[in-house]
Formats: sequence, structure tokens, C-alpha cells
Amino acid sequence: MLSIATKVEQIVSESAFLTEGMSLGLINLSELARQLRPQLESDLWKPVGQAAVVMALRRLSERLPQPGEAKPIMLAPRMGELTTRTELTLITYRLSDNSNECQRKLLALAERHHGCFVSVTRGVHEMLVVCSRPLIHVVESAFVTERHVARVDNLTALTLRLNPETLKTPGIYHSVLKKLAWNKISVVTMMCTFSELTVLLEQPQTGPAYAVLSQIVSH
Repeated sequence: MLSIATKVEQIVSESAFLTEGMSLGLINLSELARQLRPQLESDLWKPVGQAAVVMALRRLSERLPQPGEAKPIMLAPRMGELTTRTELTLITYRLSDNSNECQRKLLALAERHHGCFVSVTRGVHEMLVVCSRPLIHVVESAFVTERHVARVDNLTALTLRLNPETLKTPGIYHSVLKKLAWNKISVVTMMCTFSELTVLLEQPQTGPAYAVLSQIVSH
């Protein structure tokens, strides 16, 4: 069974706003404990005392990164830039024994379409394909035998070119996503390579997200 401290940490860690506020000392822990008690009692199936919740929050706040400890987001030397791709479609298929062959067929067909974007990500149970609008029919043709799970059209990809040293920086992706969360920007999905972070967003979110990420580049 989960302890009060473990459950409190889980709740706080799932909220960028609580984590940031507690690390800066901006949140009244007693009031936060009062608001968390109903959820804790429901999740833990037992009465939870106010003092126990306050103690768990206080101990957690002491372990959170303090102001000034977080490392800045490092962009690639002389190459730190924000690039944009528009009119993308995300299509998800259920993995099968034939998925690898479908992927090979897709990439072979996509070579004929110069300038178009395609990316394939293989998960545990699903295969995710992101492509430019002109390639939709190519994807559907390559995966015609596969079980379709979901499709999202009219997406925009924003890509940050990061310094390879970010590999050694804890929470670097969290730092970027936190900035988006603070501005109430929802991310459909994200893709990473060794030195690139790409977020896919629905069209209405593109402008606000570009403004946020541009601040990172400008600094």
C-alpha cells in the first residue's frame, strides 16, 4: 500500500505548477495539504491527517531543485535554431508481424517524394507515422493490411536544435515542456533524436508555442 508521502510526491510530480511553486516557496503548504486531503483519502482508502500531509509536503519541498540550481537550456553552438514544418498528419497503427515490412515499403515509396517529411516510431504495441500531407496516400498504401488506431491531421512540428551536452543535463526536456505547460499549450506528441527535440501541436497551438520556444532561441 502506498504511504502518504509517496502519494503526495506522485501528485506533486504530475503538476509542473505545483513543483515550480513549491521549489520557489510560493505555495502555502498548509492550504495545499487541506486541498489534497480529499484526493489522498480517496486514493489511499483511509483517513489522512492534515499534519501528516503538511509534513510530507515540507520534506518533499526540501528535495526539490532550488532556484538557481537548474541548468539553462543549451542550444547547439552556432546552430541553435527553431525550425517549423506544417501540414503534417499523425497516423497510428497496431503492431503486427508485418509491421517491419510495411515500414520498409513506406520508406522506399517515400524516396520518390523529394522534400516531403516522414518519420516512423516503433513502440511496444503501436507504430506511429508522421508525414507531410502529400504522403498520406503513400502511408495508407504501405500499411493497408494493418489495423488503424488513430489519425490526427493538420499538425505543426516545431524543432529545437540542442547542444549534444544536453545528454548530461537532467530535466532538459522537462524544462522545455514546462514552458509550454505554463502557457497552457497542449503537445500532441514529441520526438527526439540525439540533438533535436520536436514537438507536434495542433494548428491553433502553433503561434503561442512558437512564441514560447523563440524566447529560448533568442536567449
